[in-house]
Amino acid sequence: MSMFSTGILVLTSPLHTLPLRIAPVLSSAAQLVERTLYVHLHPGLNLGSGSQPRPVFLPPAVDLSTLISRLYSNAADVCGHLDVRVLLTNVRTQSAACSGTAIPNCPFPTPQTLSHSPEVVLTDFPLQDPGQSHQVKQCLQRYAGHCYVCSPGLPSVLLHPELERLQEDGEEAEPMQTYSDVVVGGTFDRLHGAHKTLLNISCLLASRRFIVCVCDHAMLKKKVLKELVEPYSLRAQRLQEFLQDIKPSLQVEIMPLEDPYGVAVVDPLLQCIVVSEETRRGGEAVNKKRIENGLPPLILHEIQLLKDAHHTETEEEKISSSSLRSRLLGTLLTPPTAASHLAALPYVIGLTGGSGSGKSSIARQLEALGAVRIDCDKLGHEVYQPGTAAYRRVLEEFGSDLLNEDKTINRRALGRKVFGNQERLKALTDIVWPEIALLVENRISQAREEGKQVCVLDAAVLQEAGWTDMVHEVWVTVIPEEEVICLYLQSSVEQAWRHVAMPR
Repeated sequence: MSMFSTGILVLTSPLHTLPLRIAPVLSSAAQLVERTLYVHLHPGLNLGSGSQPRPVFLPPAVDLSTLISRLYSNAADVCGHLDVRVLLTNVRTQSAACSGTAIPNCPFPTPQTLSHSPEVVLTDFPLQDPGQSHQVKQCLQRYAGHCYVCSPGLPSVLLHPELERLQEDGEEAEPMQTYSDVVVGGTFDRLHGAHKTLLNISCLLASRRFIVCVCDHAMLKKKVLKELVEPYSLRAQRLQEFLQDIKPSLQVEIMPLEDPYGVAVVDPLLQCIVVSEETRRGGEAVNKKRIENGLPPLILHEIQLLKDAHHTETEEEKISSSSLRSRLLGTLLTPPTAASHLAALPYVIGLTGGSGSGKSSIARQLEALGAVRIDCDKLGHEVYQPGTAAYRRVLEEFGSDLLNEDKTINRRALGRKVFGNQERLKALTDIVWPEIALLVENRISQAREEGKQVCVLDAAVLQEAGWTDMVHEVWVTVIPEEEVICLYLQSSVEQAWRHVAMPR
């Protein structure tokens, strides 16, 4: 059967049996859906009765919260490539259900529009009679169309052949306490299963308003590989889309979090804050501040961390954005764009990064593998040599008092003239950078004539100088700021000891 980009999985098994069935169900669904899988819950739905069933409201229950955690955990294990989203439009307390819609006990007065239009509907409904297959598929198709805006002629697939029959008798579901206004905080970088669990359970708990505080600026400083954290605007946009899909009835407010507390310590309407095992102390600190501000403390609803079955020895055991960012190292964040103005060979890699980040070490390793290394620092020294165009223009712009006795330019004196003066610095780079670019082009042409396959352009100012149009792809080296400081301090100490140890 062909693959579909987006699908809806309608789960009909009783809540208490689903945790055991969800892994094989997701595994089967992943054989058909390749991008987004929406999950719609309707325990006890009978698609084989002969009459057309309608969606109904489900009350929030503890079993439902447990299922959501298990579902996202299993999804990370068996179908990590899928963007799984548990939809909660039909989950609401009875009182809210009766007052919130025109039709009593009807979650979908009109079909809900999802961010990605479903192309197939799947179900775990156990078929009793193979002869009913066509009837059940039609019933499933109509049911999905009643709930969500779907592609015309939506195909329907029964996944029951992949599942075991389980005992369906269970105890009555334990009701879940809900709250009018709920708040949660986090980085929400590259939404993953743990984020979705946190957000879904928060939406279960919230009946009116849900505030999401997203770490930004100062709150990102201590994050692992903070350079790879997605921009706030993108993280907020993805949160908005996700939350609009899973529970459109909620009033959602997404705002930047620039200190450990945010709005949680000043909003008098908030009733509950959702935390994990590792952020519980942060929730307690929020309550301490609320009490200081004359506000009642929030209920702390704690969820469990999700284990990462695929973590390496150097990664955290839990599913985390830090691990996901670590896995991005050494990969292309975006595929290279076609550069029609560049010759196919040699393939030019632009290598850039901050001081002490290991850029030159990587360049040397590539050179050892056969790449031609073009060191822009060395080319920068060449353009200042007497007789060059840049040499003459620098003296005209900054004065002949820069000259050493041997008529070379004193670069330290030149540095003093431009330091702290952006206008003068730009005047210098406008002279020097184009001349370096010409030398780079000459080196690339020379490598082509020699039949070289790859060049690596080692340039700290690759982007600032506008040299990215000379390369096929850009590599960036990063290093934590505290590591750079340690390196320089260590270097300074070693230099000092060498000075002390020098014979007098």
